[in-house]
Amino acid sequence: MPMTTHLLLIDPQNDFCDLPEDWLPRSPVNGELLRPALPVAGAHADLQRAAQLVQRLGGGLDAITVTLDSHHRIDIAHPGFWVAAATGRVPGPFTPITAAQVRAGDYRPRDAAVLGRVLAYLDALEATGRYTLMVWPVHCQMGSWGHGVHAGLQAALDVWADAQGRSVEIVTKGENPWTEHYSALQAEVPDPADEGTALNRALLAALDRFDRVLIAGEAGSHCVRATVEHLAAHLPSRQLGKLVLLTDCISPVTGFEAQQAEFLAAMRAAGLQQAASTEI
Repeated sequence: MPMTTHLLLIDPQNDFCDLPEDWLPRSPVNGELLRPALPVAGAHADLQRAAQLVQRLGGGLDAITVTLDSHHRIDIAHPGFWVAAATGRVPGPFTPITAAQVRAGDYRPRDAAVLGRVLAYLDALEATGRYTLMVWPVHCQMGSWGHGVHAGLQAALDVWADAQGRSVEIVTKGENPWTEHYSALQAEVPDPADEGTALNRALLAALDRFDRVLIAGEAGSHCVRATVEHLAAHLPSRQLGKLVLLTDCISPVTGFEAQQAEFLAAMRAAGLQQAASTEI
């Protein structure tokens, strides 16, 4: 039987793309260009290559899954959730906040009633040793242009869906504003009251049914990394060699290049394959 292939596209969204000016739409409200909130250098070219892969392989792709980072405006990892004691204002983007800083009063949640819950979360997050809370720019706000898929890739996905007579599967993550959800498979600190933050065993099983899983998206230092680490840790078959990272379709957040390099090296050592999209 021919090899079956599943393409997993992680967070290929406008807010993560370094789009050129002529790709930017204008707001009908004020006429200003809508700009990506958290552009990853190289993402536009990455996703154009991913689109070319979809166009070239066509029916050779048996399934495609797209994950979407999906946030409320007020989120524990967005500025509007917090107040900085030094200024009395919300902290700027790219501000790390630790449990010790909150206990010292350097930062506090705007809603004082949730302080206990926030400290419990920060303690649990830091205990994992994976991340410190980062205040990101408001990004991938549900319903916004930034939440949508890169236009060139979306066009290729639509052609594939029409030709194959089946839809691209969509997996959202990040809707819970109380926990960070870099990975498409599990929140950093699962919320016992929210099944959507627990390990997504249905997605694991869906991916594992295929002989090969091609993986692309943004960003290699964060959401791709976290998703693939969970995939490598929990894939039911343990056949990690079926996972293929498309290295020319993945880029890191600026300043986090070392984290992507470490991730790629660790996955290579674990038995995952790495290839350029043109080699597939």
